[in-house]
Amino acid sequence: MNELTRKIHGIFRPKAALIAYECGEGYSRDSYLELRPINENGRMGAAVPVSYDFMNALVENYSADACGTPHGRLPENMLLCDTRRGHERYVWWNAPRRRRMFFKDTLDIADGEFGVPGVVYDARSDSLSVYAFKGLRPNDDEILYRAPFFNVTGASVCLGNAPLNLPPDPSFECLVECWERRFWMSEFSHLGGGCNPTRSNLVIVTENARDKSFDNEELIPMNMKLKDLLK
Repeated sequence: MNELTRKIHGIFRPKAALIAYECGEGYSRDSYLELRPINENGRMGAAVPVSYDFMNALVENYSADACGTPHGRLPENMLLCDTRRGHERYVWWNAPRRRRMFFKDTLDIADGEFGVPGVVYDARSDSLSVYAFKGLRPNDDEILYRAPFFNVTGASVCLGNAPLNLPPDPSFECLVECWERRFWMSEFSHLGGGCNPTRSNLVIVTENARDKSFDNEELIPMNMKLKDLLK
């Protein structure tokens, strides 16, 4: 109990000050960082240049607490997983299934469950791209098709203001679920780029999949295979 009490009532004391300097403007701007240790009396000592090791340790410790790097067992449908800071990227797939979908009133499509083809997701930082594939599961030579959904331009998804809502310490399965929820729970509202992503009118294609499986003959191929996406 004494140790617990000490931790609860402990006082944080400043140990160092990080000071940033800047000179110039625009592309000719230069920056410099210095570190000043702080003694027990609260006085700053002589400045020393900031080392790469110090900054790496600072960023690593802060990022680990603030961002929450995913961990745990990789889901069977995960195709690519890059957890390097600044390079985070996750690619996974879903087999064809029925999905609950929501639509803006202007599309004149009632919310409901619809058949969708196989989907490949490519999540990077705060962006998401989606592709369609034929069959039950993709392989490296699988041709990718335009995703037959609203709110998608090419392959890029318009996510709007919907947050990802990741917990502080997510598993890989949790990360995948959060990204899928962010996409499927958003309201579909418009044709991405004003272009129809299916051979027939997307409104008709969507309605036709309300009570049955998605018609893969409506898919439009993209000039790429799955192995191209995974490079």
